[in-house]
Amino acid sequence: MSLHDEIIKVALNFKNRTAVIDSATGQNYSYKKLLISSFIFRDIIIGYEDEFVGLMMPMSGGAFISLLAVLMSGKIPVMINYSTGAENNIAYARRRCGFKTIITSRKLCDRLGVNEDEHMIFAEDIVASLTALQKIKALIKYFTPFRFSSKKGPDDIAVLLFTTGSEKEPKAVMLTHDNIMSNIESLRKLFYFGSEDTFTGVLPLFHIYGLTTSFFLPLLSGSAVNTFANPLEYKFVADGIKKNGNTIITATPTFLRGYCQKSEPGDFKTLRIIMAGGDKLTINIKNSYKSKHGADVLEGYGTTETSPVISVNTFEKNKFGSIGQPLPGVDVKIIDIDTEQELPRGQEGKIYVKGRLVMKGYFGDMEETSLHIHNNWYDTGDIGLIDGEGYLWHKGRLKRFVKIGGEMVSLTAIENAVEKYIGEEFQCCAVEIPHITKGADIIVAVTKDISDTEMKKNLGKELPPISIPKKFIYFDELPLMGNGKVNFRAVEDLCRNRMNP
Repeated sequence: MSLHDEIIKVALNFKNRTAVIDSATGQNYSYKKLLISSFIFRDIIIGYEDEFVGLMMPMSGGAFISLLAVLMSGKIPVMINYSTGAENNIAYARRRCGFKTIITSRKLCDRLGVNEDEHMIFAEDIVASLTALQKIKALIKYFTPFRFSSKKGPDDIAVLLFTTGSEKEPKAVMLTHDNIMSNIESLRKLFYFGSEDTFTGVLPLFHIYGLTTSFFLPLLSGSAVNTFANPLEYKFVADGIKKNGNTIITATPTFLRGYCQKSEPGDFKTLRIIMAGGDKLTINIKNSYKSKHGADVLEGYGTTETSPVISVNTFEKNKFGSIGQPLPGVDVKIIDIDTEQELPRGQEGKIYVKGRLVMKGYFGDMEETSLHIHNNWYDTGDIGLIDGEGYLWHKGRLKRFVKIGGEMVSLTAIENAVEKYIGEEFQCCAVEIPHITKGADIIVAVTKDISDTEMKKNLGKELPPISIPKKFIYFDELPLMGNGKVNFRAVEDLCRNRMNP
């Protein structure tokens, strides 16, 4: 059965249960209202010619209705990243996937400065133009919903998302209904999710971490989702968690740090699962939640191509610093970078993953697909190891290693060392600048004004000489992706411009 048919089953079972608490509008949607509203949108969307339909909506009740409607219409939603240049990303997605129609919000487009075009469908306009007949037809469909929901199989594409593009041009990832469902089934074997839970929806739906853990997982569990259109409104989110008694939050460490800083002791007493992913969880963030709220922050790991979760720490099996043990039904192995041979436990190499969670492939790009999937094993492009107890340790992206003087230098390790000296409230990002003889120089962008000489002296205690950065460049802030991670490509451009004005 498809993801949307499974959601329909839950909606019929929990019809009077709250599905969405929209913090931006103050509206609550029961499962019944969500389903009826989605049928109204579905009846409009089904008339579009495109096989794909772009979706560019902030985290909101409107986004939930629109996404479910696209799925029920039988079309494939293409999630548009609006955080890193919305107009460019719209044009890129249309060109890459060959579609025109985009469902979006006029308010969002105004805020982003996006020029409207004839193929944009605005959710506000749909709501404003609804007739009594459309509402009656949708209500009738509610009583026999499966007759009007598109029939899709497990291997059909459910959604298309783009990789972040923080390192290179984004790729269009095809995830099937079974890919996402397998991830949810595996998570359910480790954690309990139920109708009494309220998820904190802060991650954007164009990011697979948000799409799976803040849309599909709660809706398939009969839970509510308290949505926040802007995850950077730290105080507003912290107050919302307290106000609505949220029980679960999945977010990046950057966001979690902000929520903790803007909260007061007792505000998060209802949170029973706090999950960090998408970036490294620091000991300071973990300790701040423990000291202020008496709460444990768990850490997991995943990729867009794996729907996303690969491994996770649980309350029963938790080793700080690791990214947990692989999910049930997920196979992980470590491959030697040079020989492509599987390595024993404790040795560092490339992380390969196999299981139902692995994507169908990259849309329209057989070459990239074949480069990343080998005999059903997905090459994550990450470096790591599996320890003697079966915990996976992430050592950084392969693309974030630099060869200097024949030695492999980890930019992530440099950042970890710098963070010890600049403090938790500041950010840093190490990038490489090509050098004609050495191969590369390492430059570190920081949001704290520091002395090059003093920092190099400190790092000499932590790092080998070859890893000491050439220069530290101060910026008021570093560009971020929509998920809160640093945009490496943008930082590299900033550093290059500063070095070569």
